[in-house]
Amino acid sequence: MTDRNAPARAIALIMVATAFIAMTTLLAKAVGGPHLGTPLHPLQVSHGRFLFALMLIGTLCAVRRQQVRDVHWGWHALRTTFGWGGATLMFAAAARMPLSDATAISFLSPVFAMLLAIPLLGEKVGPVRWTAAGFALVGMLILLRPTAGAIQPAAMLALCAAVSMGAEAIFIKRLSGSEPPLQVLLINNSLGLCIATLAVLPVWQMPSTEQWAGLAGIGVAMALAQICYVNAMRMADASFVVPFTYATLIWAALYDAAVFGVIPDLVSWTGAAVIVAGGVLLAWREARRGTPVPPAPLPGDAAPGE
Repeated sequence: MTDRNAPARAIALIMVATAFIAMTTLLAKAVGGPHLGTPLHPLQVSHGRFLFALMLIGTLCAVRRQQVRDVHWGWHALRTTFGWGGATLMFAAAARMPLSDATAISFLSPVFAMLLAIPLLGEKVGPVRWTAAGFALVGMLILLRPTAGAIQPAAMLALCAAVSMGAEAIFIKRLSGSEPPLQVLLINNSLGLCIATLAVLPVWQMPSTEQWAGLAGIGVAMALAQICYVNAMRMADASFVVPFTYATLIWAALYDAAVFGVIPDLVSWTGAAVIVAGGVLLAWREARRGTPVPPAPLPGDAAPGE
């Protein structure tokens, strides 16, 4: 029997997920800047994200007695490595530029996923998808604010994060449907914590009490976002859900304005709008094809192969 309320619940869940995802970049900006003490290195922010997310996901797995079996370790290792890299770069960008700009640039990840799918998955790209990619790349150029001197360094961090998350989406597609969602979350966060722990050792410093709270908030918010995201994807098609993920931009702008007093300018809104237009066109095309590409991870690592 078809659940007529499933699409509405999917929208509600994805909106909650986007609010949590934007919150992770807000907290990353707080702990990665001078707002709560000596700024923490992005590698330490990423480590905190995986540490506290694993604590929550691990507890949930224990309560539900989640069994781990039929694991595709190679795909998990590649997915987690690129996800960790994307999260770390995104947190670094968020600490150095307006959250709305960093978030908008991160939404280029589906475009990079599409481009990488050509050599890695053997997919063919038609004129509509190339047009969507063109829109998104124009939006990127607007947000990069190239000048006679140089492109904004922080924007380049966000761009590299988008490339990394686009690569992660390829491996999410490989995992999609092959393992239980909770198992994917558990393995992703476990492997991510191992990688993040090794990477953070040279730069680790004792966080202040406020920074510990911020790191915990990043991990918990991301874990909750992942849970909401997975359930939303189970209730509706990816092509239906994807356009609503752009609400992350709105949340990021609202958070930045409320907490840091940063108001997006006309350039920011224009660039974001062009990127969103490209993303929505890409989602529409995938819906018509009937084989939607899994949406690429959102800022700070999100989409867990549903």
